[in-house]
Amino acid sequence: MPQELSFGAILETVVTTLDPAQPALVHGDTRRSWGEVAQRSASLAAAMLAGGAVAGDRCALLMRNSAEYAEAMIACLRARLVHVNVNYRYTGEELWYILDNSDAAVCVYDAEFAPLVDSIRSRLPTKVWIQLGGDTPAFAQDFEATASAGHSLPPQDHQPTDMLFIYTGGTTGLPKGVMWDQAALWGLMNPGVEPAQIHDVAALTADLKAGVGRRKALILPPLMHGTGLIVALGTLCRGGTLVTLPGANFDPGDATTTCAREGCDYVVIVGDAFARPILKALDAGIGSIATVEIMISSGTMWSPEVKAGLLGHAPNLMIVDSLGSSEGLGLGAAAQTKDNAGAPTKFMADGNTLIIGDDMKPVPSGTMGRIARGGLIPRGYWKDPVKSAATFPEIDGKRYSIPGDFAIIEEDGSFTLLGRGSQCINTGGEKVFPEEVEETLKTHAAIDDALVFGLPDEKWGQCVTAVVEAHAPVDVEELRAHVRQHLAGYKTPKTVHIVKKVPRAPNGKADYAAAKAMVTG
Repeated sequence: MPQELSFGAILETVVTTLDPAQPALVHGDTRRSWGEVAQRSASLAAAMLAGGAVAGDRCALLMRNSAEYAEAMIACLRARLVHVNVNYRYTGEELWYILDNSDAAVCVYDAEFAPLVDSIRSRLPTKVWIQLGGDTPAFAQDFEATASAGHSLPPQDHQPTDMLFIYTGGTTGLPKGVMWDQAALWGLMNPGVEPAQIHDVAALTADLKAGVGRRKALILPPLMHGTGLIVALGTLCRGGTLVTLPGANFDPGDATTTCAREGCDYVVIVGDAFARPILKALDAGIGSIATVEIMISSGTMWSPEVKAGLLGHAPNLMIVDSLGSSEGLGLGAAAQTKDNAGAPTKFMADGNTLIIGDDMKPVPSGTMGRIARGGLIPRGYWKDPVKSAATFPEIDGKRYSIPGDFAIIEEDGSFTLLGRGSQCINTGGEKVFPEEVEETLKTHAAIDDALVFGLPDEKWGQCVTAVVEAHAPVDVEELRAHVRQHLAGYKTPKTVHIVKKVPRAPNGKADYAAAKAMVTG
């Protein structure tokens, strides 16, 4: 399979092919054309290389969503540096771990993180520091001055094996850097398209001129998480427009009004944490999603009734559940339109996805197993051959990625997602997947959000425990009875705790550690 183009090579083609006036980035009042982005990212890339970084070095971005995040990412790829996403919620030592583990030669960071950076930089190998905003310290370059300096970027020898790192969230230990070949990711972003088409510069140039695949995408999760990052990259590599929101916290009203104002045709969310507030805003008459053709969610399951509500607000909307993780993209997908609104979520997969048992063989229909993804998968984990061998094993001579998700395979080849095995609860010898119970709790009319986890129990080993967020008064026993109507009795939470806000990360993913702390203190 030809894999000829890296993101760096693609973006060089984009910036030299598109009309310079074509809109590239929208973030609040900031608007940048592709001509501006071409010049600014080239200047940033040249400064990174002039500061001592060389092709293959890592470039860490410690930034909130902004137009500058996209410019820094484009600069990194044009300079043949390896993008490293950094969670901006990390403390000093957590931040040090990521920058040290990745051997980051370059770090671009927002001014609000300057004190953290200054406290750890003496222990790091980083050569180039670039600060966005604030008073730039002596050890760093000013982002705006560097981007506007007009530095010339020499031609780079882009290779399909140029890498991009996606660091995991560290839910099962310290974060791990997943090593992706850029050409493999580009292939996954274009399912069903012949490799000879997507890895051919002439074909890409023709597509760019014709506007093939060009989108105006509203990215609501943080760009520093995989879901937002991958869609943002795919949008930019097709010469589209990337729309992000200002502000440290998600504002659903801003999302819907921005969507209407910009005429966005593509929206990225992460489950109910984004979808429910958006639906409430729309129902209240705030903004619109009428122009949206695709709303995609990845990283967590979301509720059928919320999907149905959103479908009622956009005539041509398709809602897509994309199943993937840092270690494997394209595990499966489920699509819904107004014609099948409210239907159960069944994932379909191509021939590269298997559901396997403990013997590493495909399981029969109706049986639970682990999801294994072949085809275009990562090289492994950076600096961790032991965990790489465990997560990316060979099955019948072919490498697979097994991130840890469990599912039940059906006769028609579809599968029902159960959840991540690392969160599975063992109660009295029975396995309970939190996601299944969470979704059932959220079908109660009073419940907006829920997280379910296991706590130690002398009798059962673990007891199923829930924290829920309600918008109306609700009785705990009524909630437990509601679950029992839909699920086996052993899956019913032994205790339910009503909290003001269910804890989630900025990308919408569950924060189980914080949820447990709410209960255990």
